[in-house]
Amino acid sequence: MAKVYVGLGTNLGDKEQNLKVAVQKIEEQIGKVVSLSAFYITAPWGFTSENSFLNAAACVETELSPLDVLQKTQSIERELGRTKKSVNGAYSDRLIDIDLLLYEDLILSAVTPSGAELNLPHPLMAERDFVMKPLAEIAPELVHPVLGKTMRELISSFSPQ
Repeated sequence: MAKVYVGLGTNLGDKEQNLKVAVQKIEEQIGKVVSLSAFYITAPWGFTSENSFLNAAACVETELSPLDVLQKTQSIERELGRTKKSVNGAYSDRLIDIDLLLYEDLILSAVTPSGAELNLPHPLMAERDFVMKPLAEIAPELVHPVLGKTMRELISSFSPQ
């Protein structure tokens, strides 16, 4: 069993329900959700919107490969109504976003047969407090495989809000 950490976010519709359904679908399609953070209200990152986000992080035990996890998370996003992905840093409002943050301590750059890119660990995770706060809540001693710092150490670099 591999431990996979995912980040979840939504800023449209019934946000709390969106996250709860996404977690339920992850449990059904990917593996056992062994920990789930609190839900955090955050400002949009990388674009302007009147809609705040609700973010969370989860740890999932899975027997799936990293690429299979990515394909499942993208399938869940589509199932929950997400029709387009962010491309080249152009972000927009979304019903659900599920990012694969870490898969064990794997460092990987790959492309799925459908053309989706997977980079592990997630290349922007340590820059995003909306990812790091929930992740540090559920896995404070987890070490980032590239940066060599714990999630607690990484979150301490953010200024208080």
